[in-house]
Amino acid sequence: MDGVPRVPEQRGPDDSAALRFAVLGPVRAWRGDESLPMGSPQQRALLAALLLREGRTATAAELIDALWGDEPPSQALAAVRTYASRLRKVIDHGVLVSESGGYAMRLPDPGALDLTQAQQLAADAEKAKSGGDLCHARAVLHEVLELWDGEPLAGVPGPYAENQRTRLVEWRLQLLESLLDMDLEQGCHAEAVSELTALTAAHPLRERLRELLMLALYRSGRQAEALAVYADTRRLLADELGVDPRPGLKELQRRILQADPALAEPSAPAAEPAAAPVRPAQLPATVPDFTGRVSFVSELGDILASAEGRVMAVSALAGIGGVGKTTLAVHVAHRARTAFPDGQLYVDLQGTGPRAAEPETVLGSFLRALGAAEVPDTLEERSALYRSMLDGRRVLVLLDNARDAAQVRPLLPGTEGCAALVTSRVRMVDLAGAHLVDLDVMSPEEALQLFTRIVGEERVAAEREAALDVVAACGFLPLAIRIAASRLASRRTWTVSVLASKLADERRRLDELQAGDLAVKATFELGYGQLEPAQARAFRLLGLADGPDISLAAAAAMLDLPVEEAEDVLESLVDTSLVESAAPGRYRYHDLVRLYARACAERDEQPPSERDAALSRLLDFYLATVAGVYALERPGDRLVDHLENARHPGLVFEDRHRAQDWLYAEAVSMLACVRQSMGPDTLSRAVDCLWAAVDVAESGANSKGYEAVAEAAVAAARALGHTRAEARAQNALAFVHQFTGRFDLADQEAARAVELALACEDPMTGCWSSNIRGVIALYQNRHDDGEALLTQALEGFRVLEDRPGEASALCNLSRIHLAEGRTASAVALAQQGTVMYDDMGHALRSANGRYALGLALAQSGQLGQAAERLQEALDVFRDSRQRLWEGMTLFRLAEVDLSARRAAGAAANAELALTVLRGIGGEWRRGNVLTVLGRALSGIGQIGRAQVCWREALEIYETLGAAEAEEVRGLLKPLAVA
Repeated sequence: MDGVPRVPEQRGPDDSAALRFAVLGPVRAWRGDESLPMGSPQQRALLAALLLREGRTATAAELIDALWGDEPPSQALAAVRTYASRLRKVIDHGVLVSESGGYAMRLPDPGALDLTQAQQLAADAEKAKSGGDLCHARAVLHEVLELWDGEPLAGVPGPYAENQRTRLVEWRLQLLESLLDMDLEQGCHAEAVSELTALTAAHPLRERLRELLMLALYRSGRQAEALAVYADTRRLLADELGVDPRPGLKELQRRILQADPALAEPSAPAAEPAAAPVRPAQLPATVPDFTGRVSFVSELGDILASAEGRVMAVSALAGIGGVGKTTLAVHVAHRARTAFPDGQLYVDLQGTGPRAAEPETVLGSFLRALGAAEVPDTLEERSALYRSMLDGRRVLVLLDNARDAAQVRPLLPGTEGCAALVTSRVRMVDLAGAHLVDLDVMSPEEALQLFTRIVGEERVAAEREAALDVVAACGFLPLAIRIAASRLASRRTWTVSVLASKLADERRRLDELQAGDLAVKATFELGYGQLEPAQARAFRLLGLADGPDISLAAAAAMLDLPVEEAEDVLESLVDTSLVESAAPGRYRYHDLVRLYARACAERDEQPPSERDAALSRLLDFYLATVAGVYALERPGDRLVDHLENARHPGLVFEDRHRAQDWLYAEAVSMLACVRQSMGPDTLSRAVDCLWAAVDVAESGANSKGYEAVAEAAVAAARALGHTRAEARAQNALAFVHQFTGRFDLADQEAARAVELALACEDPMTGCWSSNIRGVIALYQNRHDDGEALLTQALEGFRVLEDRPGEASALCNLSRIHLAEGRTASAVALAQQGTVMYDDMGHALRSANGRYALGLALAQSGQLGQAAERLQEALDVFRDSRQRLWEGMTLFRLAEVDLSARRAAGAAANAELALTVLRGIGGEWRRGNVLTVLGRALSGIGQIGRAQVCWREALEIYETLGAAEAEEVRGLLKPLAVA
């Protein structure tokens, strides 16, 4: 009965579950996971009125006014009592209470109401922001905004609900503005443009949003659009309200016009905070017998100490190889560790080698070391996230062996309290803010002191002249001195004179030591001579590989050893300091050591053919593994049956995500191996490896490297008269040109590939090249040619029984039919191709099918289904890290939004597409996105911004000689007349 408390044993199974209520969306209630019935709209209005009073009592009169305002029904009081009674039957007794002729909600836990949670979290975010912890503040605000589930108090009638709804909507907007403001402070301007564009469309008179949009556009390098926002805002305010923009907006316009440097991004995107801050400690071990360099140690120590009050302290150490740059930098860094309690980062940038470390790769390593949960794809995003993660921390970054200032700049911390040490063989006069230090060889006194510390005072004192001969023979280079002294120290029966004599015997031209590199090479001979035969063989052979580093699995294949044995040998080489362990399971050479290892291979490897055999085994490893990844991604694809056989099984992956991780992690080293394998005996396998690794190019992440290797393969095949290899290399080159928007070049390469494939009877290459040509014909509006080429490809794939190829041709043929207005057949073809992909389990290629199907459905007027198919494709492309296709699908979603008259959504998706396609896809695709963005902006009243987008698109099209230029002129013409 009502009012009678139950004893514990009478409780139902769910009575003990916690009650929860929501008002930031539809008014709802739950007991545990069970949704509770809240009754009619008026009954929910009563519950909302009580919940929003936060425990305070509401009189009956107040509740009647809340529900009906000035015109309550005659039985209003009875209705209120009925609603309360019904609610009490659903909600636990003691929660909805009668009091003083009114009612109140007494929630046992204040956090049971989503609004109360949001208020507490918002207060926490503001506290974090005031304390300068923008990273935490942003994370908490995201948590707050996730509590909203659509319109607050959705569907609840009455004047009180309407007033509260307005208040809550305004509060959410304020929270969004605060979050976006912090996004801009942290450098997330490109990402913010999309959301701000949509928000300004929804709230066109809200000037703060316009101001943030202007700033985000300006920081994204889109000054003309930023100024156009101001012009649009001024016109709108004048038309709607008869007022001018507020002073803050005018001031921002003035600063943009003057390109005020203070408007530049102040920081970078924030990382998601880890539960406990990660404190990297990556400095290599310092040498216990560090000697000399007193003035440099003092000077650099003072520079690093000054990071306390400066934005950055950069010390660039320049000097020849082996002069001790790294040793000095590491020594100084260790001495300064206490000044950088939040950690130390280290990387060898391999600047003197043929394949210097890419900043993107280094930043990925640094971000993971700093605890980043996810690593962005582009250099700009990684650099921004890196600076953000360093914000508020005191971290020392040691950038060793840099190539030039351009390589270093993205890796520099940008916040007060952090510092960077840079070593390089060049003087970085163009590195802003750098304190340059030129490091020369040691003085004779310092050199002898270093030698003595390693060898021992007693042995050197007895043969001082011989010791001087040794350090002189080493050219006073610290690395050479250290290697020579270490060898002597490990041999107690040798005298210093014996060492001096050996140096003279082994290198009769000691004056070459003064050239720098040869000095280091001469000293490496001493260390190499101490290796066991298995170590020496591994040292020689692994040095032949061109990649920046090599994985354990690849090294094992190259050495023709089981993985366990290869690891033992490699780790023993790490112990000798001749090889470095870049990360668990990855190994690399200092560039000078690599040169020496190759010289040893040329001199010592017997028979000499073993050098080529080792590289051939490495190529086989990559070919087999890449082919396996391709087959896993494309079940049933016949390409793998037409590749050269590899004599190594390669790695096997059961999960496509692990396979993709391997492919992208190994992309640079794999491409280096392919490029290195252009000889007559390996060219066919190299080209096939390149073709099977096509996802590397399609993702956009390694397109430039892929293109360079494909060009080299074409040239090598042509020089060797290898028709089949040339056809396949031309096909690979056509593929990458297509995805970078260079359609004329792509068509030339693909046409040549078709011709060569016919000559050498390689139907697989002919089919794929015809497929590429058909797609290019579509882009160039040559629909008859496209249909003929794609039909030819389709028939060829069917003869080969290559169902994935057949599905691809069908989806591409759908695009041709669509362009010619044959909508029904376009939908049917795309559906047929997609079903084939689905039946074969092609996750990624099914996304391509859904992309084509989405386009066909959109043109047939089935906009809802089109958006669903495109969204499905987008999810897969994002999951597969296919940024080009991700960007293009966002662009197509924007087109669907425009057709559905959702201009704000179209603008948001087009902005996201621009951000994703930054640096990939080519200018033609960028022009397409800008055209659609302009249409969307025009639809939300931002005419000035639309004009800017269209003008940029027109410039692109005119430069390319593209037919789309006429369409854009048509869009601009009415505006010019107006």
